[in-house]
Amino acid sequence: MFSLDTSNQSLRSLLANGLTYRVPRFQQDYSWTPKEWEDLWLDVQGVLVEGTEPHHYMGYLVLQSRDRKTFEVIDGQQRLTTLSILVLAALDLLGRLDDERERPDNDKRAETLRSNFIGYTDPVSLASKPKLQLNRRDDAFFQDKLIPLRRPKSKRGLRQSERAMLGAFEWFHRVLTEHFGPAAKGRAIAEFVEGIADKLFFTAIKVSDELNAFKVFETLNARGVRLSATDLLKNYLFSVVTHDETHQSDLDTLERRWETIVGKLGAEDFPDLVLPRICAPSADSREY
Repeated sequence: MFSLDTSNQSLRSLLANGLTYRVPRFQQDYSWTPKEWEDLWLDVQGVLVEGTEPHHYMGYLVLQSRDRKTFEVIDGQQRLTTLSILVLAALDLLGRLDDERERPDNDKRAETLRSNFIGYTDPVSLASKPKLQLNRRDDAFFQDKLIPLRRPKSKRGLRQSERAMLGAFEWFHRVLTEHFGPAAKGRAIAEFVEGIADKLFFTAIKVSDELNAFKVFETLNARGVRLSATDLLKNYLFSVVTHDETHQSDLDTLERRWETIVGKLGAEDFPDLVLPRICAPSADSREY
């Protein structure tokens, strides 16, 4: 049965509702550059300047879930990660304000913004529950360095995607500092985050399993929406062959072999060679 739910949702309705999002462990690493950061910043400015557009459309998110509480981010991880980093940069700026009279109010603002858009504390276990978890290569840096605002002072020794995430944080921190100026106030920073949460909209396409995600990909791709079929196929195949007892060294070996195969066949041509064999209709049914 093909299960699909489509709705237009603001960033607030996606994040500030107790739901959590996970980038599949074998999804591509974070890769946005200053060009994409600047484009996003221009979009943000476009909805916050008085007299401009009231909302901005951020495109499709393809999400897969079986329980409607935790969603795998099939497509859209770069945008969700970057928006989370933007909020973290705003939180860091908020925490650095030196107005002692405003400190209690700013602490409350920071706590509320963090709970709504970054993560919350589980009332039973008291463990931290992040709203967004990245793939197996990026998540440790995201959770241990960026979310607690303990970013390293140097990029030396960081992998490329970790340098990109740190670069995004520093880039947005700089433009936010310039945006608010030396007289920055906690109220204005909180209004900024709340504003983008309400004015940035996505079309969230929610599917129940990986094969449905393939069908969504084929439909969107036919209409010119750029998704990575190779990454989507990788996520599906690896989810089939891995389980909780799979040793990390086995996963590393599988990933190296995958990269070798894709490298020889070409990432763009790979789905055309493999998908017909995976999604071919059976002899007894027209369904995949």
